[in-house]
Amino acid sequence: MPFLRPYLPQLALVGCLSLLGTSVGLLQPYFSKLLIDDALTVHDLGALGRIAAWMVCAALAASLLGAAASLRYTKTSAAILFDMRSALYAHLLRWSPRQFAGWRLGELVSRLNNDVGEVQRIAADTILAAISNVLFLAGSLIVMLLLDPVLSLASVALIPASVWALRRCQAELAQHTAAVRERSAGIGTFLIETLSLHRLVAASNRERAEGARFTRHNQLFLDALLLMQRANLKAGLFPGAILTIATAVVFTVGGARVIEGKLTIGALVAFMAYHLRLLAPVQSLMGLHTSLVTGAVSLRRVTDLFDTHPAVAEPAQSAALPPPQGEIRFEDVSFEQGRDQVLSHFSLHIPAGAICAVTGPTGAGKSTLADLLLRFEDPQAGRILLDGHDLRGLPFTYLRTAIATVEQTPLIFHASLRENIAYADPAASQSRIEAAARAAAIHDFIAALPQGYDTIAGDRGLALSAGERQRIAIARALLRDAPIVILDEPTSALDEQTELALRDQLAQALQGRTAILVTHRPALLGLATQRAVLGAAP
Repeated sequence: MPFLRPYLPQLALVGCLSLLGTSVGLLQPYFSKLLIDDALTVHDLGALGRIAAWMVCAALAASLLGAAASLRYTKTSAAILFDMRSALYAHLLRWSPRQFAGWRLGELVSRLNNDVGEVQRIAADTILAAISNVLFLAGSLIVMLLLDPVLSLASVALIPASVWALRRCQAELAQHTAAVRERSAGIGTFLIETLSLHRLVAASNRERAEGARFTRHNQLFLDALLLMQRANLKAGLFPGAILTIATAVVFTVGGARVIEGKLTIGALVAFMAYHLRLLAPVQSLMGLHTSLVTGAVSLRRVTDLFDTHPAVAEPAQSAALPPPQGEIRFEDVSFEQGRDQVLSHFSLHIPAGAICAVTGPTGAGKSTLADLLLRFEDPQAGRILLDGHDLRGLPFTYLRTAIATVEQTPLIFHASLRENIAYADPAASQSRIEAAARAAAIHDFIAALPQGYDTIAGDRGLALSAGERQRIAIARALLRDAPIVILDEPTSALDEQTELALRDQLAQALQGRTAILVTHRPALLGLATQRAVLGAAP
C-alpha cells in the first residue's frame, strides 16, 4: 500500500475507464436478444439495421475505453514498479557491507528484480482485474436475473463448489512456487560466482565439473517448475470442470423453459451469452486468488529484505557542523566480529594532519579501523571521535565526505579509467583527474594507452594488473581532497621502483591531511609521523 497510495488517483482513473468499458461491453449479449426477438422473429429489416449499428458502436466504444485504460495502467504500473525497486535498492545500500556477507548475490538480485516485479504485477493487476471482473460479474448477474430468475439460480449453483475445489489446491501451489523462486535464484548465484571466478575455474581445470553443476542446477529448477505447473493445472482443471457442468445444466434447464413457452429463444441466446461470459470473470477471479497465493511468496521474499534493518543506524538529526579538520580519537574501543574479539580496549589519538602507520599481524583488526571510522560497523564498547564529535552523532554524508579510503582489494567498475577515478566526484575537471593520477603514479601509464583515460577497465578492473588497480583506487581517493585518507595495504601489488615513485608522490599529496596507512612496507612506513601496533606478533 505505501507504494500504491501515491498512485491511487491514476488507478482510480483506470478503474473508471475500465468500468465504462465493461458497462458498454455488458450491452453486447443483450443485443442478441433484441436481434432475434425484435428483428429476426418479426422480420423487421429496419430494426435489424438499427440493432446492428448499436452493436458496432458499443463494440467500438468498449475497445477504445479498454485501450485507454490499458495505456494508462501500463504507465502507472511502470511507475509503481520503479518506486518499489528504487526503495528496495536504497534500503540495501544502507546496509553495512558486512551484512551482505550473509546473502548470496544472486539471491539479492533475484529478489530485487524478479520478486519485486511479481509483487508489483500482482498488486496492480489485482486492483484493475478485480474491479473489471467484479463489475462484469455483478452486471451479468443482474441482467440474467431480469431475463430469467430460475435459470440464473441454475447458472450460479455450482460456483461455490468450484471455489472450494480451487482453494484445496492453493497450499500445494504456494509450496511449489516458493521452490521455483529459490531454484531460479540459485541459478543466478551460480552464474555470478563461477563467471566472476573464471580465472580460478580455468586454472583449476574445472570447466567440465562446473558445467555438470550448472546442469544439475537447471534440472532442479525444471523439476520444481514442472511440479508448480502440475499444481497450477490442478487449480484450474477441477474448478473449470465444475463450471463446464454448470453450462450443461443451463442448456438443459433453459431449453426446457423455451419448450414450455416460459422463455423466448432470443432471451435464451442472450442468457447463454451472459452465462458463457460469466464463466470468464469467475475463472479470472479464481485465477486472481491463485496469483495472490504465488505473489505472496514473492512478497515474503521482498519483505524479508525490507525487514532486515541496517546494522548501523544514522542519527535522526544533528546540529550544524564546522568543516572537518581530521583529528581522530579511539577511546577504549572494543569490537567483536561473530565470536572473535577483533579489538579490545583499544585507544589511539591521531592529531589533525598526522600520518599514522598501523601495523600488526593478520586478524589484529587493522582493516576494521576503516570500517569503524566510516561507520560500516559500530564498536560494542568505547567510542570514536572526529574533531571531538562522537561518530554516532554525525550524519553519514558528513562523515563519509570527510574520509577517503583505499580498500585492501581495490574496487573497480566496468567503466572508463576517467569514470573510475572521478567516481565520487563525476563533475571533476580533466586537469584534476590527471593531477590525482600523477599523485598516484599512474598518469604516465594511462597517457600511453591508445584510448588514454577513456580506456575501459573491464569487469572489476580485470583489464588492469593488480598494481594498476591499486593506483587507480589511490587516485580516486586523492581526487576527493578529503581531510582524512585511509590507505589499506595500498602498495602490496607494486614493485619496489613503482612503490618508491608512489611514495614520493604521496608524501606531497598527504601534506595537510590526516592519513592512516595500514602497511608493513618499509617505504611507506617512512612517511609516518606516528605508529600504532595492533595485537601481538605470533
